[in-house]
Amino acid sequence: MIVELPSNRPPERFYRGGERIAAFRGEDAAPEREPEDWVGSVTTIFGESELGLSRLPHGPLVRDAIAADPEFWLGAEHVRRWGDDARLLVKLLDAGQRLPVHAHPHDSFAAQHLGHAHGKAEAWYILQGGSVHVGLRRDVSASELAALVETQDVDALLGLLHEVQVEPGDVVWVPPGELHAIGAGVFLLELQQPEDLSILLEWQGFQLDGAKDGHLGLGFDVALEAVNRRARSQEELASLVQTAPERGSVFPAAADEYFRLERVPVAGPSVVDAGYAILVVARGSVTLDGDAVAAGSTHLVPANHGPIAVDGKGEVLVARPPAEVRAIGSGGCE
Repeated sequence: MIVELPSNRPPERFYRGGERIAAFRGEDAAPEREPEDWVGSVTTIFGESELGLSRLPHGPLVRDAIAADPEFWLGAEHVRRWGDDARLLVKLLDAGQRLPVHAHPHDSFAAQHLGHAHGKAEAWYILQGGSVHVGLRRDVSASELAALVETQDVDALLGLLHEVQVEPGDVVWVPPGELHAIGAGVFLLELQQPEDLSILLEWQGFQLDGAKDGHLGLGFDVALEAVNRRARSQEELASLVQTAPERGSVFPAAADEYFRLERVPVAGPSVVDAGYAILVVARGSVTLDGDAVAAGSTHLVPANHGPIAVDGKGEVLVARPPAEVRAIGSGGCE
């Protein structure tokens, strides 16, 4: 059973966007502030009870379906390691404006301070290019960073980060704690740990009260402890921003312990391996198990389904949970 998923765009987000998602999916124009499509989501928006969760067509929430039969959806080996925790959140994200400089906590910080099972590592597969900002250009002291946040010196904050031009097919790996911002006009597929935990260092021009909501309720004196303040060399930057290979696993190896993304070019018959996955038809005209599916469509595949026969001409992106157990607290910060 491969389940085609409708779009799941939480309304009234704090930044603009959504037109590129609607165009990609072949849907009507989106409202101005629906810049994200949470695909097959078992994760709620921070502080919400259900907003953000995906629903099976004419059926239960994906979260509840997995909880009711985790081995069917996730597979016996996954359940043996992690129970009914899918360990994956997939989004389409359309930056209608530049996103604020922000970071996400790592596992041990999230567990200690927030009582959450995960931090938030993330990685992006670029669908439409532009500029992204990621990683510090120089070391920054805790006091300097706190002062920039307090004074909302946006130019100085953004100036701390490397700015990189990205093109379709590039990938960006954002470890926990890494400061980053997505530039206006960038459209991407995002994989992340299944949490909505953001530490916002700027908020001018966005529909949010950053002084109140930017620190996850912890206060900035605590929240900023989760931010990596160490500079990234050009060599390290090259390990974060890369051009994806034409096929197979596309993210840097460091991301594999959190999630995986496979690029499957389709030019005739091929097979996608069995296992729990979220499929995104990036382009072209393809079939899944003989059924024609549209470019821009998204599909949830239970582990029980087995291998998927793919045919046609185009490209399919396959998002999966991690393959290996990792130590709590990896991806730490300074």
